Amino acid sequence: MDLCVLGSTGSIGKQTLDIVRSDEDIRVRGLAALKNIDLIEEQIEEFDPEICCIFDEEKAHELAERLKAKRDKHLRMPKIVSGMDGLIECAVWENTDTVLVSLVGMIGILPTIEAIKAGKDICQANKEPIVCAGHIIMPLAKKYGVSFTPVDSEHSAIYQCLLGEEGNRIDKIYLTCSGGPFRGRKIEELKNITPADALKHPSWNMGAKITIDSSTLVNKGLEVIEAHYLFGVPAEDIIVAVQPGSIVHSMVQFEDGAIKAQLGAADMRVPIAFALRKGRRAGFIGEKKLSLADLRKIEFLEPDLETFKGLRLGIEACRAEGTMTTVYNAANEECVSAFLSGRIGYTDIADSIEACMAAHKNISSPGLKEIFEAEKEAREFIREYCRYA
Repeated sequence: MDLCVLGSTGSIGKQTLDIVRSDEDIRVRGLAALKNIDLIEEQIEEFDPEICCIFDEEKAHELAERLKAKRDKHLRMPKIVSGMDGLIECAVWENTDTVLVSLVGMIGILPTIEAIKAGKDICQANKEPIVCAGHIIMPLAKKYGVSFTPVDSEHSAIYQCLLGEEGNRIDKIYLTCSGGPFRGRKIEELKNITPADALKHPSWNMGAKITIDSSTLVNKGLEVIEAHYLFGVPAEDIIVAVQPGSIVHSMVQFEDGAIKAQLGAADMRVPIAFALRKGRRAGFIGEKKLSLADLRKIEFLEPDLETFKGLRLGIEACRAEGTMTTVYNAANEECVSAFLSGRIGYTDIADSIEACMAAHKNISSPGLKEIFEAEKEAREFIREYCRYA
């Protein structure tokens, strides 16, 4: 496999490179990051890619100067590119056959689309392209005949449950979640939550934005939308089940009543490796395996949609489809940023998203232009709304 990793300095990107270190069949041809040139410089030295994108143009120039100063004429200097054009160039690089997309936010939409058009197989860890443009991306992947493998633990679980089930109708998808660090609390108990409180996830080690989303259950709302587009299942047939301990990663119920589930320890390297290796389960790379003792602790709870109304809003956005899913996502991104910087309180996140969705006039079948316009509208609304909230 000749791999390009978009988002190599983030949590998923770093774990992807952990797997590459243990698999001599995977060669890294391209790397991309936002601006962390210290880490990506180390990755370049180790993996010797042909192309590297730093989205920030000034940081890209700084990285190029660093590499020129360190390299002698006998060592290959990767092509250094920047901005959206650079991300796309990385994604379509001729010597790659697979692109792992682990960028944060809507920045991943265009590189994903262009990689598909270039015939690259996709390992998708970046939710937003599917949440905002799933109605465009999934038919496109089918048209160009590329494999499209989800990396998110829950969607990987669903994908695995569906292997060998072609032609069998899905009755329900049970999308599991840990419930976050505030499971069982009521709305009054959440008003004084600080960023430090919300960044303590009980099961997963993730970046700040995703960890906050997991605490509000907005992350699960985004995953409902993602599952809807990835697997073609209507919102009403996607059931969110709180599963403390994160042992059951998701389940699929079929028309005959049979349920298939995928279980495992909470370790993102397992679904990443499954995607990269095209379903080949070779070599244990996690920290622990499940035991029978672990399986005795499984329980399922219903989510509290009043306290965690960010999830309810995500389900509503999924039912609405169109630009509403983009508004839900973009409004949340702005709210999380405002919360982390101390400009709004914890419960203001869902309240602000709700206000933004209520103000939006949905476009039912948007093109990319309408999607990016809806994103801009939502961000501007939240910035103004949070200023006076």
